[in-house]
Amino acid sequence: MSVRRRLVIGNWKMNGSKAENQQLLSDLVKLQNAAAVNEAAAELAVCAPFPYLQQVADLLGQSSIGWGGQDVSEHDKGAYTGEVSVAMLAEFGCKWAIVGHSERRAYHGESSDTVARKAAAAISGGLTPVVCVGETQSEREAGNTLQVISSQLEPVLALGADALKKMVLAYEPVWAIGTGLTASPEQAQEVHAHIRKLLAQAGAPEQRILYGGSVKAANAASLFANEDIDGALVGGASLVATDFQGIANA
Repeated sequence: MSVRRRLVIGNWKMNGSKAENQQLLSDLVKLQNAAAVNEAAAELAVCAPFPYLQQVADLLGQSSIGWGGQDVSEHDKGAYTGEVSVAMLAEFGCKWAIVGHSERRAYHGESSDTVARKAAAAISGGLTPVVCVGETQSEREAGNTLQVISSQLEPVLALGADALKKMVLAYEPVWAIGTGLTASPEQAQEVHAHIRKLLAQAGAPEQRILYGGSVKAANAASLFANEDIDGALVGGASLVATDFQGIANA
């Protein structure tokens, strides 16, 4: 089991409404307040759609739960229609920014170089990027998982130890996102250990590495029991307060 403090981040994706958010976050704060009696309680955060960040800030501002954006621009400002800058996220009290999620890579054509630039921009503006990597089913079946992960991380690692110490990595096998499939604890640990080795070689061995991909309260404990799995990046289960807190408590 990891000695690093567990981190569980909810990625709402394109879900939520003002009414649903109110209920979810109110319930989550109550559950987290109860869990926080335990000094070893996991660190929690939610990454909400941009239009709801003010509501999230209002509802979580007096709690121990952090919040962030699901993406961020590599640019400071300018003619980039639809983009959201680091400074904009910071104005809403965000601490986190997810970058390189497989859905951004697949649907928006984001390269690993772009992901690295976004991570660097987040760090320069005081946010902690959550850098996602992961292989497809065909890449795993071809035996190329570790090569794919290494390739995706190459430009991120090139940012150097100082930058790496200000980020979190997340391994999310594409074939396990929203499918109900989950990497076995052994499969997940193998990749996390590989990422840890790459981080160590780059001078940042103790950075937290999260697992994502159909994480539920029922399978979280078996994942978290592994040495190099420091928490989770949670999709659908983060939309139900009891499920999300159950993962944190696993």
